[in-house]
Amino acid sequence: MNGISRDSLLLTFKSYLETTTRRWYFVFFFLLLLFLFGIAGLIRQVTGGHIVTGMRDNVVWGVYIVNFIFFMGLSYAGALISGVLHLFKSDWRKPIIRMAEIITVVSLVIGPFFIFFCIGRLERLPYLFIHPRIQSPITWDVIGISTDLIGCFIFLYLSFIEDFAILRDQKKINFPSWKHKIYRFLALGYTGTPEQQKAIRISRNIMAAMIIAIAIIVYSVLAWIFGVTLQPGWNSTIFGPYFVIAAVYSGTGMLILLMYLFRKVFSLEEYITKKHFVNVGVILLIVAAFYGYFTFSDYLTKWYGSVKMDTTLIDKLFSEFYWMFIFANYLGILIPIIIVGIPRFRTIRNITIGALIAVIALWFNRYIIVIPTLETPFLPIQDSRIDWINYSPTWVEWSLTLAGFSVFFLFYMVISKLAPIISVSEMTHETDEGKKILS
Repeated sequence: MNGISRDSLLLTFKSYLETTTRRWYFVFFFLLLLFLFGIAGLIRQVTGGHIVTGMRDNVVWGVYIVNFIFFMGLSYAGALISGVLHLFKSDWRKPIIRMAEIITVVSLVIGPFFIFFCIGRLERLPYLFIHPRIQSPITWDVIGISTDLIGCFIFLYLSFIEDFAILRDQKKINFPSWKHKIYRFLALGYTGTPEQQKAIRISRNIMAAMIIAIAIIVYSVLAWIFGVTLQPGWNSTIFGPYFVIAAVYSGTGMLILLMYLFRKVFSLEEYITKKHFVNVGVILLIVAAFYGYFTFSDYLTKWYGSVKMDTTLIDKLFSEFYWMFIFANYLGILIPIIIVGIPRFRTIRNITIGALIAVIALWFNRYIIVIPTLETPFLPIQDSRIDWINYSPTWVEWSLTLAGFSVFFLFYMVISKLAPIISVSEMTHETDEGKKILS
């Protein structure tokens, strides 16, 4: 990445920052329609009650909690990846680190909304803050997510300040006046003095270390919400590290997908090369191996222990959920390992396919963690209808799921219209000092 000039990098994004194409509007409105479909589902749920969903007395959590765990996993993975890459200061990280940082904040914003959808009495939500019970893991989650969101937002904003200043002073790109005002406000008077550069550098280093620690703690707390119960399949001492590893796995896969998308959209082949895909793919391979080990350990101990309810749960997984179980815990692990591990398969397209399989597998993994357990209670409800015991998501739940994913990509589209998706300041720092911005 040596020798990249600021002007040449900005020219790559010039047309995208200056004008909005029909293709951009088409994708934006398509995603907006998915979001509005979710709003229609939410209105149906609010007016009709939770009876319009597939959740019943046994399965009180459904796709909403699956999505919550999935998005929170993406956020913590983004924090870990961006924080670690920043602290190690590897030169190859520069074109992709901003994508990882944005994953963190966007997922942290979207994830908690699925908790709101799952709550039947939203008017009681303020009691979590007014009358918290420190004995409750839910209270730990509220505190952790709030802290993580604030910390990750500060870390992301610090990475944008220098770019906002560059865009504010840019003369070769014809920005509308309202954009100039936004850049001037968000740059906070940054002019690139040595003192300002040092302050931002130290602040980012501190925040990078903090968000790594917060991400591990908070996602462990989320895992403990399951682990401290006596429910079959959840009462496990390894759920904390298991959830953290799974989160990094899904986040690494999502980062590869975003790298591929933005590389195509902005023609960033010069900046995001095969080397970046291979490097992140190696991270995916290593994490896949750890994730596979934890998965094997978790199910082996349950099966070998021969506890009646655990045996019942495993039988259900291999009968009613067998295709999902095989995809989540076999194909979703082995295919990315094979693609990245064998050099002849290690192409950009194949690595992206492996990442897509990993992301989908992790969503299914969350599904088979939540649903089968709730369908296998210690004390089953007597004389209940079969459709009250077995869970099947309705269109309302799927509409809100699609809305969540559409908002994820809408955030990326809007952010990329305001500033380059590749950090200009990172790319144009001199690699020997990492401080001085090239003119």
